[in-house]
Amino acid sequence: MSKNTKKTSDKIATLAAQTLNSPDASATAKSLAASALAQKNNDKQTSAEMEETAAKVLGSDRHSEDTKTLAASVLSQANKER
Repeated sequence: MSKNTKKTSDKIATLAAQTLNSPDASATAKSLAASALAQKNNDKQTSAEMEETAAKVLGSDRHSEDTKTLAASVLSQANKER
């Protein structure tokens, strides 16, 4: 199985931390933020479930640009063979 070695950047990690600390952030945004932070300093990859969530966010008009940024980051760290 091919391994994706991308890691979350400092900029995305900061956005993710702000999202997790925001009382106004949606549950979807917080899930994406948590996934991004989980991939900051290790070899973890995005789960199939989070891939699906991220793809739906990117295809929707109802999510903020910050949420879409988190979704793009999470999706870029997905398993290459999925």
